Amino acid sequence: MHKESIFLIGPMGAGKSTVGRILAEKLHYQFMDSDHVIEQRTGATIPMIFDIEGESGFRDREEAVIDDLSQRVEMVLATGGGVVEREINRQHLRTRGFVVYLKSSVEALIQRTKHDRNRPLLQNDHPEKVLAELMERREPWYLEMADLVIETQQVSVYRVVKQILDELEVEHVI
Repeated sequence: MHKESIFLIGPMGAGKSTVGRILAEKLHYQFMDSDHVIEQRTGATIPMIFDIEGESGFRDREEAVIDDLSQRVEMVLATGGGVVEREINRQHLRTRGFVVYLKSSVEALIQRTKHDRNRPLLQNDHPEKVLAELMERREPWYLEMADLVIETQQVSVYRVVKQILDELEVEHVI
């Protein structure tokens, strides 16, 4: 059985946190969400950090959290969609665990994120355009890093979890 940690990457709204919680439960691993850890450590919400420190300040905090969390074992880590923006994060995730890219179309992501006010990069008049541009820039990194790519838009969360467990060759009951 796999003992290394599993890192879920992909755009905002792809289902990383939802899949991660269930996957961790099935594996008896700890589940962590890097954005939630950042909020706990700073005592501030992600939008507040963006407002005060800008995206680069947030990315500095994210980098420190990814370095810390990616060194742990038997953990499922849901990362923020922009974690791939920094090479050091890509390197840590790629070399310290099994990376799963949860892939979804821009249209599906827009549907899933349209009412979410906790996503600072989408708080503008053209979230669809921003999301499309982010995906265009980030997708090559997601694909380059992934040990496994799973399409999530037409598939249930449990089917996604089963695909990951099958890939890891883990005995499972869903």
